[in-house]
Amino acid sequence: MDDFREKLNAVASATEQTLTALLPDGAGNPMAAPMRHAVLAGGKRLRAFLSVESAALYDVDPNQALRTAAAIECMHAYSLVHDDLPCMDDDDLRRGKPTVHVKWDDATAVLAGDALQTLAFEILADAATSPDAAVRVALIGSMARASGANGMVLGQMLDIAAETAETPLTLDQIKHLQANKTGALIEWSAHSGAMLAQDAGAELIEYSRAVGLAFQIQDDVLDVLGDAALAGKRLQKDADAGKATFVSLLGLEQAQKNATSLIEQACDALDRFGDKAHSLRQVAHFVVNRES
Repeated sequence: MDDFREKLNAVASATEQTLTALLPDGAGNPMAAPMRHAVLAGGKRLRAFLSVESAALYDVDPNQALRTAAAIECMHAYSLVHDDLPCMDDDDLRRGKPTVHVKWDDATAVLAGDALQTLAFEILADAATSPDAAVRVALIGSMARASGANGMVLGQMLDIAAETAETPLTLDQIKHLQANKTGALIEWSAHSGAMLAQDAGAELIEYSRAVGLAFQIQDDVLDVLGDAALAGKRLQKDADAGKATFVSLLGLEQAQKNATSLIEQACDALDRFGDKAHSLRQVAHFVVNRES
């Protein structure tokens, strides 16, 4: 996997360079520092990698792909900033660094998240992302759906409700929750290359849904077995809150088997693309073998 990790790191570096150029530079703008802290604080950049590699399947201009990668990382960072707030998960650490509301305050964290969300749409709306207005509209519309009341925000609301539910969620309910909270943005990332190329990309949707579910199963596994220092955040939150997870419902061994099976399904979905999809297959396997 050494070649994959090198490529993952290269995409992460290129995405961060793009983000650095797109974020406020701090000249008289008090939002610049918290925004940069939130989105430039490291991370694997898996969503960015999916955006770049899905675009590569269609030989899309890499500069356009890096802009969709930057947009999804802004949207993801916004969700984490708000998720960390005291009214949500009340976390002090994110990627091993103080969360925005801890380093500044709650109001600054809310505004930084708001600004990152709107920046994501600003990036997609610019002609530099695609000269075709119809493509830009498709990217914007699909991101709005993936991140809004029928996507990520819905998933977060269902997750909050699960904390006070009289009975733990069923397996199907957890799948529905996670398909929105985590899976929707992963699906957008993997499908963004097809949208840039004006292709239906049905195979990428199938791939991303399997990868998204496997990603969350591995998160639940790491919440039990992981190292907080490697994760850069507090672990075992769900167990402490008494929430049902893939591990609590399936058991550790079966949850891991299910994740492996999902990755096989994801890789099979990419047969149409042959060797061009090698990196996407590698990232799928990485999802269930990562330690953080």
